[in-house]
Amino acid sequence: MLVLTRKSNQSIMIGDDIEVSVLAIMGEKVRIGIEAPRSIPVFRKEVYLEIRQDSSPEETRKEVDAALEQLKSPPDG
Repeated sequence: MLVLTRKSNQSIMIGDDIEVSVLAIMGEKVRIGIEAPRSIPVFRKEVYLEIRQDSSPEETRKEVDAALEQLKSPPDG
């Protein structure tokens, strides 16, 4: 595990496409922002584990792909 120290308003890059920014530090809580391509699903770990537990890897990937397609499609109306 790589451990880095960052202050508020500082970022780290993961590859060329993913930026993780420290937005605010409030006591023991750290607010972070993640900028990544829409093709890369980003979840809180507890949500990710729940999704993995509830379905097979193929089902999980199909659900993620469907959710991404909904985000890309303009709303009706």
